[in-house]
Amino acid sequence: MSLEMFLRAVPVVLTGLKLTLLITLAAFALGQLLALPVALGRTSRNWALRGAAFTYTFLLRGSPLLVQLFILYYGLAQFPAVRASVLWPILRDPAYCAMLAIGINSSAYVAEVIAGAIRKIPAGQFEACVTLGLSRRRTFIDVVLPQAYRAIFPAIGNELILVLKASSLASAVTVMEMTGAARAFTAKTYAPFEVFIVAGIVYLLVGFAFSLIFRVSESALFRSTGFGAAKAAAPARKPAGAAS
Repeated sequence: MSLEMFLRAVPVVLTGLKLTLLITLAAFALGQLLALPVALGRTSRNWALRGAAFTYTFLLRGSPLLVQLFILYYGLAQFPAVRASVLWPILRDPAYCAMLAIGINSSAYVAEVIAGAIRKIPAGQFEACVTLGLSRRRTFIDVVLPQAYRAIFPAIGNELILVLKASSLASAVTVMEMTGAARAFTAKTYAPFEVFIVAGIVYLLVGFAFSLIFRVSESALFRSTGFGAAKAAAPARKPAGAAS
């Protein structure tokens, strides 16, 4: 173990920090956008919507994220129709594919969290909305979703940390984010211990910063309402890199 190697590894790992943050935030935003309609499908009275949403979450949560990333980046490129489509400029770029794969995967987990929170809202609140003459749309926007998101706010913060860790898988498709930069530097120096210790510390610090931001945001958002963020029933999630 060499202190000099630790110091040399720091600037190398930090060269990938900007790309890591970009992938993390873009994938997280995509996941949140996709999760809500899927969650509404999971709680819909329409059996076709429920079945489609269940299939979506079952497939994405039941298969490894790395496999999904390989299918998106390497697999789809085999089809001429894909290469001729307007999506090809995105699908041929490994960074964009990483954002898509991680974001889509994240949406399946968040959708189940939101659906669980919606199911826990007392039925009496829906009956009260009907009595007040609120439409189903207004009921969801004004009554259901604010309560659901208040309950799952800590879980959303946790999901951002999981997406951050999942961003390291982008190195598997040649993206030079922090893990990719660390792997490339290790191939030159044959010092994996020092290099990946530095990478791990940077991931830890970024994750801590995200966690702190969510804690402060939770306090600011819910202090005036008098409601703490309750724990929502949600399926356990395995760490990124394992079966997703």
